[in-house]
Amino acid sequence: MMSVFDLAALLLTLSALFGWLNRRFVRLPHSVGLLVLGLAASLLLVLIDVAFPAQHLYGSLTEALLRIDFTDVVMNGMLAFLLFAGAMELDLTALRDRAWPVASLALVGTLISTMVVGIGFWGLARLLGQPLALSWCLVFGALISPTDPVAVLSTLKNVRVPQPLEIEMQGEALFNDGVGVVLFTLLLSVAAGTDLSALSVGGVAQLLIREALGGLLLGTVTGYVAYRAMRAIDDFPVEVLITLALVAGTYALARKLGVSGPLAVVAAGLLIGERAPRYAMSQRSQSYVSALWTLIDEVLNSVLFLLIGLEVLVLRFAFGPLALAAAAVPLVLVARLAAVSTPLLLFRWSRLLSARNVPFLTWAGVRGGISVALALSIPESPAKPSILAATYAVVLFSIIIQGSTLGYVARRTLDLPDARPSG
Repeated sequence: MMSVFDLAALLLTLSALFGWLNRRFVRLPHSVGLLVLGLAASLLLVLIDVAFPAQHLYGSLTEALLRIDFTDVVMNGMLAFLLFAGAMELDLTALRDRAWPVASLALVGTLISTMVVGIGFWGLARLLGQPLALSWCLVFGALISPTDPVAVLSTLKNVRVPQPLEIEMQGEALFNDGVGVVLFTLLLSVAAGTDLSALSVGGVAQLLIREALGGLLLGTVTGYVAYRAMRAIDDFPVEVLITLALVAGTYALARKLGVSGPLAVVAAGLLIGERAPRYAMSQRSQSYVSALWTLIDEVLNSVLFLLIGLEVLVLRFAFGPLALAAAAVPLVLVARLAAVSTPLLLFRWSRLLSARNVPFLTWAGVRGGISVALALSIPESPAKPSILAATYAVVLFSIIIQGSTLGYVARRTLDLPDARPSG
């Protein structure tokens, strides 16, 4: 049996190997290339096992992957560090200027997409002879509607877009997880029949306030404490440790208090990224802290996208849900179009919302590991195989097709004379 160290060594080795192969031969964007090569390796091993069933060449790898709780690794491990790294790079002043578009996309857009996907998935399931309860279809809508911050921020590193639009995409991706997780938690409890009282307006409002506002408040407080501690010294090893402790401690405390951990670390990252370089860190400390979080971001991104590709080895899809999974891909794109268009129609008086950006924002709605993690966290039920297959189909299409063609779509749909390289 593989130890934890053996498993970590295997994942890091595969990430390095596939990253080198992608850079040397395939030349896809780094994250997309790792996912594609991981997926290709998984499918190759499956085909070899079918051709030579007595060999079981991928038995050890499958056994190792089965030991990984993907949901726990992503939601309670990688996500906190990746969100903090992304938030530190976001210009808080520019985010304030684009607060209205970000709020409309993160809140209104996520709600609209959840409803469109949920109802559409329910209709498609009935049409394809695989009827599902509407409540479970809405669960799928909630977990697939938020854009994935890790996937979006990774994709933006390879795409040139105007700065205001880049800020909107980064802000939406960092903040809509709070809304998505609240909706997912609420709708899952209803679908599983464990908490029907959550349907009340008061129950929804209480959950939203506790999760979202509580998380933002917690992150602001812990971020400020860390900022003051960094300001009182000039010692880069200690300041690096403070940022690491801030992320781990804030996320752990958020879980204990029942508030949104993702929003808490985003708030802390925004505060540290805005104030610490100007008032608390020397140039030397800035260079070490920046280098550390760049490295953390790149390594964890690499391992996460590799894991998404390798998960094919342990996920068992029945043939029946595959047709429904394929149909979910265009459905999610239609829902994304509705999500980015409706705020423009509802708030036509706002000059911050532009119809010119709708095609690009629609295609830029990249989903990733968070959706897979939420789908895997669903308790065993007749609906889970269909939801899991649909989630995986949307995520693969989103990262591989949308992620690799986003630069082309930007050049075709946006006015880019003043664009600058992202990330």
